[in-house]
Amino acid sequence: MKKFAQKYAAIMTLLMVPTFVSAQQSDQTTVDMLSPEAQEAMRLQGEAMAQMAAERARMVAENAKRKAYSPTVGSNIPRQVMWGDTHVHTKNSADAFTFGNTTLSPADAFRFAQGYEIDAHNGQKVKLRRPLDFLMVSDHAEYLGLFPRLVTGDPDILKTELGARWGGYLSSGNFGLAMVEFVAAVSGAPNPRRLPQSAKKLIWDDIADMADAHNQPGKFTALIGYEWTSQVRGNNLHRVVIFRDNADKAKKIVPFSALDSSDPEDLWKFLADYEQDFGGQVLAIAHNGNISNGMMFASETISGEPLTKDYADRRARWEPVYEVTQVKGDGEAHPTLSPTDEFADYETWDKDNIGRNQAKEDWMLRHEYARSALKYGLELEKELGSNPYKFGMIGSTDSHTAFATAEEENFFGKFPDSEPLPARATNNMGGALWKNWRLASSGYAGVWATENTREAIFDAMRRREVYGTTGSRITVRLFAGWDYDATDITRPDYADIGYAKGVPMGGDLTQAPEGKAPSLMVFASKDPDGANLDRIQIIKGWLDVDGNSHEKIYDVALSPHRKVDPETGKAPAVGSTVDVADASYTNTIGAVQLSAVWHDPDFNASTRAFYYVRVLEIPTPRWTAYDAKYFGIEMDAEIPMVQQDRAYTSPIWYTP
Repeated sequence: MKKFAQKYAAIMTLLMVPTFVSAQQSDQTTVDMLSPEAQEAMRLQGEAMAQMAAERARMVAENAKRKAYSPTVGSNIPRQVMWGDTHVHTKNSADAFTFGNTTLSPADAFRFAQGYEIDAHNGQKVKLRRPLDFLMVSDHAEYLGLFPRLVTGDPDILKTELGARWGGYLSSGNFGLAMVEFVAAVSGAPNPRRLPQSAKKLIWDDIADMADAHNQPGKFTALIGYEWTSQVRGNNLHRVVIFRDNADKAKKIVPFSALDSSDPEDLWKFLADYEQDFGGQVLAIAHNGNISNGMMFASETISGEPLTKDYADRRARWEPVYEVTQVKGDGEAHPTLSPTDEFADYETWDKDNIGRNQAKEDWMLRHEYARSALKYGLELEKELGSNPYKFGMIGSTDSHTAFATAEEENFFGKFPDSEPLPARATNNMGGALWKNWRLASSGYAGVWATENTREAIFDAMRRREVYGTTGSRITVRLFAGWDYDATDITRPDYADIGYAKGVPMGGDLTQAPEGKAPSLMVFASKDPDGANLDRIQIIKGWLDVDGNSHEKIYDVALSPHRKVDPETGKAPAVGSTVDVADASYTNTIGAVQLSAVWHDPDFNASTRAFYYVRVLEIPTPRWTAYDAKYFGIEMDAEIPMVQQDRAYTSPIWYTP
């Protein structure tokens, strides 16, 4: 190498000797015309280049035997959490339009999610503190986009039988009758009036093209989708349908709606036919089940037949993700089902169903909440050989204002009448539904994806590497395996270790190695613009040897100066810094980050189990407290003013 360096230095010296060849001479210049010094330089340069090529070939051959120096070579690990909402309605939804959203379109929803300032229905301007990474406008498939076109006098719609009928309601000032017919249709009324396929396709094509126009791969993802709004006997069986595809493929169909069938099995068949006929990819996300009155996670089909393995396989295939929290209450757990869980009674809706036509009965609760459904799924798997309720968890807003707002201090409600107004808390939604104060400012979906594209976000949902929050952007990672140790979580490459030694949230562990119990590695960090963290909890559900399901909650990481009481198994409360009158709090308690490696002390290798993580923030003011301060009003005593935001990860399942 020393000799080579000397030769290279000689080349550089000689190349500095001027040859004074003019531009006019250059096209006939030959080596013989160059000076002897220049010719020698060229010869030496040729030898040096040959030696450099040989040295490079030797190094390449040697490095081919080594592990790559760059630690991320060959890695396709999701390293970004994408934040978004898959459940936002605009004026294209019949109920949103009827309840006052007559102006804001999917374009407005996409622009708002990207951080633009938009005029709300109450005359105020609204903007997100931080843009979202993705959004799906999921307007109701039933009469999708019909009402706005009636108002604008679209001739293609007015010439249809339904368009003429509802257009007459509009012109006569009796448009409420159209809403009555809409509710009856989605509630299963026989022979509902329909638009012809050609009119529905015209509207759907525009909606799909609008999403494509706002989709910016790598920067912002605008997903194509819609809501299937089955409401059997007034019970919420709604699903949102989400496409992996672009408009050219999604436009091959028109949305399958509850007017076609109120049975989710028929929806799954439609999704299967779409994939088979057009080569697309699609899935469905079941809504929060807390107003389904026992039907969301039922023990029988819609038609009253017993569940079968085929049913379980298809439900798990087409519905890998569940909407665990949204404005109509939180659906993780219920205090009646989990009486020892001090955090189970969070934004609880348990009075009736979505049709408000049947009071809640205790037996229904088991078939409505995520934790009980996950436990019931283990029981069904033992019985059927397949688990229909094997789902990941996300949050969504179900906003009907076109605004995906889930932060307490920036909550713009569900309908225009629940946007910030002095009397909104005590007014009824839509003038007839629940009191607005019951609305939860919730929630968002956190998605671990390789990039911000439709494909990467959809794939993360398919593999259930997702989680839900009630509005905060808490970062959470969860892994489970057999060989994590306490030092793994302290390493900066803990995520690489997590994948190398185990599986992430949404994954599966099978037959336990002899004498080993699962170890879970979890990391959480606060929302950069939000509250500190209170604790990390692991929720375990399992079957005993007799096939009965159980649950247990473990506090695995606490903010400083607290410990779990060995007698009670409980940790002391984190405290509160909330000043309700000022609608403020401080981060003088809690922790910025929490983490743990936890080994299941109660593991039985012969029985099924699942594990998921719940991360709690310190207490903060609820949106009602922000309203009280802003408008200078006093809230009724029954209205909560303080809350604790949280995150729920998708589970990891153990199957012997």
